[in-house]
Parts: sequence; structure tokens; C-alpha cells
Amino acid sequence: MGTVTWTLRDPVSLQTAGASDATRRGESFEPALALAHEGEPAVIVHGTGQTWTYAELDSAVDETAGRLAALGVREGDHVGVLMHTRMAFVRLVHATARLGATLVPLNARLTAAELDSQVDRADLMLLVCESDTETTAVDAAGDVPVASVDPPATGRSEAEVGAFADADPVAVTPIERALDDRQYVLYTSGTTGQPKAVSLTVGNMLANATASAFRLGVLPHDRWFDPLPMYHMGGLAPVVRSALYGTTVVIQREFDARETADALNERDATGISLVPTMLRRMLDARETLSDSLRFVLLGGAPTPDALIERCGEAGVPVCPTYGLTETASQLATARPDEALDHLGTVGRPLSMTDVTVVGADGESLPPHESGELVVSGPTVTPGYYDDPDETADAFGEHGLHTGDIGYVDEAGRLQVLNRREDRIVTGGENVDPSEVANVIRDHPDVRDVAVVGLDDPEWGERVAALVAREPAADGLSPDTIREHCAGRLTGYKHPWTVGFADELPRTASGTVDREAVRERLRDR
Repeated sequence: MGTVTWTLRDPVSLQTAGASDATRRGESFEPALALAHEGEPAVIVHGTGQTWTYAELDSAVDETAGRLAALGVREGDHVGVLMHTRMAFVRLVHATARLGATLVPLNARLTAAELDSQVDRADLMLLVCESDTETTAVDAAGDVPVASVDPPATGRSEAEVGAFADADPVAVTPIERALDDRQYVLYTSGTTGQPKAVSLTVGNMLANATASAFRLGVLPHDRWFDPLPMYHMGGLAPVVRSALYGTTVVIQREFDARETADALNERDATGISLVPTMLRRMLDARETLSDSLRFVLLGGAPTPDALIERCGEAGVPVCPTYGLTETASQLATARPDEALDHLGTVGRPLSMTDVTVVGADGESLPPHESGELVVSGPTVTPGYYDDPDETADAFGEHGLHTGDIGYVDEAGRLQVLNRREDRIVTGGENVDPSEVANVIRDHPDVRDVAVVGLDDPEWGERVAALVAREPAADGLSPDTIREHCAGRLTGYKHPWTVGFADELPRTASGTVDREAVRERLRDR
């Protein structure tokens, strides 16, 4: 099995294709992981404008690794991080890798009660927080030591929260890591049940960065703008990939449609990661985006056809993508021309990734027949942390069962329809919620919609829709929605329950929070 030593200081010997080959063949290699000279920018913090060159980042990471080591972190230990996107988070990403430790990003939006089980299941030896998350960290940590990268709150005892800056750095020798060593444990969004603890290895991350580079391309002066939270895969991946490529990542603590759109111009961004709602808000605010962009990587939720067409008209190079935490982010991605020519597609699977569509009997299905998407390849997680039963249930003959329903066309382009558990069964009839949503979304006064099943004493389930209106669409009513469905959908697919909202409830990763949708609709 190959090995990697995580350093940032040297000009480079690693080509991404080499990482791919080594991942597949298991050959040993010890590359410097930054494809840049020491004076070139590694990280820019939007908001402050502070720029860190690769030499400066390397020095800062050494210091952070030294402080972690002083706090007792050793190779193989699990370090939790509970904070929003910021430079301290970036330093922890690289410092834990340098020590051979596993980083466990935790959702900074969750309550202590929601985090309790995640902290317990992850076997943390240290939880690192910031001032904004200090109280939650202390309440959720239990017996796990807590250290804050900011000065602890006045009156807080050292036993409750240590000051990270008070730990005197010790000298650190970068740990050589095997490709199958665990690098991260990330929790899934958990919109349909308890979040799963996904193990991701060094090899998973290298293979995904390589495959993404093959699809999107990498140029020496690329700048990937990253407004997504780093405690999710979509926000973490650009930080890791940019260091591997030797390019620049621009991090933003918090997304704001106008500010983020303007920042793309200010920072000469060549790429950005977004969820569809974020992109729509940016276009509403500014009509188009910076012409410096080579790609707008759009994932986390299905992208409406109307948004793709709007991007075409505005000259925005949109790349709809499909990915999972379990595949270290991207799994399939469409380039802009493909996205426009084949609305609804998320493109072909990335290099080294195989997607099989299987039926209820587990057998593979031909093009245009929908079934569960099953994925295999070097980006796929080896399993869920400390949960062999969940892991065994998730894997089958063709690989990891995603729980998503979709199909491929004759050219291998992938269409993702919905989650398997989202299927609605009403009066013995199966209803595809994405089919109902697409019809409702065609109404000119509808901005977006989520379709779910609600328990019904007579029919088992009934179809329900939460509709986000376009501005100034006050005349939209449940009867209007049902009338719009008449002639477009058979009767049992019509939404019996219709509610309205300014925006659909979503998780931090951009996925519609379906349980929150159900809660809003149950009393209607």
C-alpha cells in the first residue's frame, strides 16, 4: 500500500495523475503535496484580505501541529473541530494530516443535544472550538478535553476550556501515511435518520482530487472560492484539493448573495462551489457572475432545469454535480455545454468511478430504466466508523448502495431522481416525488417546491407539497397548484396538502430538510 507524507513547503513532484496511479496500484510514494513554489498564494481569507503563501501556510501548520502535539494528539487520534469556516480550520485540516491524526468536523449549527452522540461515537481525544461555539462544545464534549482557538470566555475555568494558544508548540516530524489510513470522519446530513459517521482515507481524498481535476481541469493560477461550511464535504474538499494542486483557495466565513457575487470579481475567482439556492440568490442579486469563472460547481441538491437555462443565458459556466460524503464529494459532474444540451443530467461519472443502476432484485438495469444508484471506485469510503453492521448493509455486489434513484442514458450520462426512501406509496400506487415537483415547478409563480409523503389513515400516505413562491406571487393558492397539476399528473399524484414558504428548509449542505418540510405540512 502506498504512503504519503503531508508537507506544504516544497515545489513539487506530485502530479495528480501520479496520485491516481498510485491509488490504484498501491505503489509507495512520498510526494510533497503542494504544486506551487513557496511564495505563491495558498489561502486568501475573504473579508480580511489576508493572504497566506505556501511557505507561510507551511510554517503556520507546523505551529498548529506542534500545539496539537503539546495537547497530547498522536498518530491515529481523533480530533474534533466545531467551528465555522476560518483560517484556524484550514490550519487544523493540514496539521492533523501532518500528525497522522484523524480530523472529525462537526456541524457548528447543531445544538449540544444533537452533537452529544456524534462526539461520543467519534472517539475524540480533543475537541477544538472557537468563541462562537465554545458553550456548545463544552456542553457536548462530556469527558473530552476542549480547547478554543480564541480566548476562552471570561469566567470559564481552564478545566472546561483550554486556550489553544497557551499550548507551547513542540517539534513535529510529519508522519508517513498509507493510502488506506483514515484521514477524516464526516457525518452525513441525516435528513432521513441519524447521521452516519463516514470514514474517508488518504487514498479517497487523493483519488477524488485527481478525478475532479480530470473533469474540471486545473490551471496554475486557479482560485477556488469556497463559501460553503468546511464542516461539510462540499466546503472541505476545495481546501484539500487546492493544497494538492498547488493552487489558491479563497475562504469565506459566511455566504451572502451580494457580497459573494461581488467577491468573485474582487478575488479573480476561477471556480466556486455552491448549492442551487445560493446560485439563484446570487443571480437574483447581480444577474450574472464574474467572467473570470471557469466553472460553478453546483451540488448538494437537484438543480432545476430553469436555473441551468438561466445560467446559459447569463453566460455562467454551471457544472451540475452529484456527490456524497461517502465518495469524498464529486461522483459525477456535467460540463457547462453538456448541462445545457441535456437538461437534468449531472454528467458522466468521474474517472475511476463506476455507477451501476440496479433493480429491486439487485440486478443491473439497462439505460433509461430507473433504479438505485450503486457506486464503486477508489473515492468510495471503506465504511462507517465503528459500525460494521451499517457498513455491511451499505455495500453489495456492485459497490456502495447510495439510496438514490436514477438512471443513465445511452451515452452514460446520469440522471438522479430522488432518494429511495422518499418514494410515496398512496393507495397502493407508487408516486415519484421528483415527477410531482417538476410539474409544480413549471408554474410561473413557483420558485421551488419540495414534495413529501404524509401519513394518511385511509390511503397509507398522501402527497404533500411545500411551495416557495416567486416574489409578488400572492395569488398562488393550494387550489391554483392542484389546478396546474390537472391534466399533467394522474389524480393520485396530485398534492392533497399544499403549504407555502418564503424558502424551503435546508440543511447546511444545501439538501432539502425533508423532515422539516413534513413538520410544516402536517397540521395543514
